Amino acid sequence: MGYNISQSSEEARPLGTSVLITVTGHDKPGVTSVLFGALSTRNVSVLDVEQVVIRGRLTLGVLVSCIGDSEELQEVIEQAMDSLGIDVTVEVGAVNGERRLSTHAVVILGSPVSAKGFSALAGELARQGGNIDSIRGIADYPVTGLELLISVDKDSVAADAALRQGLAAVASKYGIDVAVERGGLARRAKRLIVFDVDSTLIQGEVIEMLAARAGREQEVAAVTEAAMRGELDFAESLHQRVAALAGLDVSVLDEVAMELQLTPGARTTIRTLHRMGYHCGVVSGGFRQVIEPLAHELELDFVKANTLEISEGKLTGRVKGEIVDRAGKAKALRAFADSVGVPMEQTIAVGDGANDIDMLTVAGLGIAFNAKPALQEVADAALSHPFLDAVLFILGVTRDEIEAADAVDGVLRRVPLN
Repeated sequence: MGYNISQSSEEARPLGTSVLITVTGHDKPGVTSVLFGALSTRNVSVLDVEQVVIRGRLTLGVLVSCIGDSEELQEVIEQAMDSLGIDVTVEVGAVNGERRLSTHAVVILGSPVSAKGFSALAGELARQGGNIDSIRGIADYPVTGLELLISVDKDSVAADAALRQGLAAVASKYGIDVAVERGGLARRAKRLIVFDVDSTLIQGEVIEMLAARAGREQEVAAVTEAAMRGELDFAESLHQRVAALAGLDVSVLDEVAMELQLTPGARTTIRTLHRMGYHCGVVSGGFRQVIEPLAHELELDFVKANTLEISEGKLTGRVKGEIVDRAGKAKALRAFADSVGVPMEQTIAVGDGANDIDMLTVAGLGIAFNAKPALQEVADAALSHPFLDAVLFILGVTRDEIEAADAVDGVLRRVPLN
């Protein structure tokens, strides 16, 4: 066997005729062993192999270099596959190009993902010079999830932004969520995640639950909405809302803590991230006294939130210490990352309001969850479906992997709420 050795110390490659073999049919045991058994009878070197099984239907591609009679090799392959009732095509002289390294991962989530929507997204990818290298299904519940590995020639921050904005604009027309990340090792290197609490990790707003005890829920809710849209300074709005709580008995903090309802998929998300070795925490403009019991239950590593002032068993209507506002959330994320030795590019932040803008912007991956427009505009990914475990799909974790791990640990499978 001859080798082509370049002057630049590249790895030696076998010389010969390239042959691309594509096998399709119903998956069954022995297909791969029979194919490679046939190949082993001839002077063949394997250059590349890819296989996918979709609902029991097999597609197997094998690229080989053949020294000798390629027509005889083709006959041997066809006879072997015919013995299994499997279809095969053999292309002699197939182009033996370099394996392409995908530059980006695009995750599409929808309920459903329509053919029209997918076609429109594929068209936008093509318009921006993107080539789809591979597609795999990552979820069928509670949403349909597809992961596309793509290659684009342009390598710049501006090109990435254009790609993300173009796909997001198309996706919104079809009720689809889309996330775009750089491919390669960086995507799989994330090690720390922080969640906003109100309307992200939990359903509803804690301060409104407290205000309801004082009969001022609607008043406080209106201020909260304005702050989340970015129409009010968060610190100012916080002082206004907390003032409405003055005189409440401290026991309401425990009452509200007991009533917190997690967002659907929250337990699954935290449980799976812990299995993957993530550091998990919460950074909230809410209140530590209410959040800490939940954080303890979920075994979170980090909690940063505001502290309500208490005097003689009553809320004073003030907060103590440094306020966790928009800038404070970003500062808390950096401190959390520093404390565990994780670079910022390996962090993830998930939130829903304008006060999360700085935190999502400095994180390696910023995810807007059912968010206000101001946050969606700066986020790397925007989720519009009410399931927090969609965060896992953006990271490339599949529903099957989640359920397999839960089955091993004895966790009830396919429980939709948490």
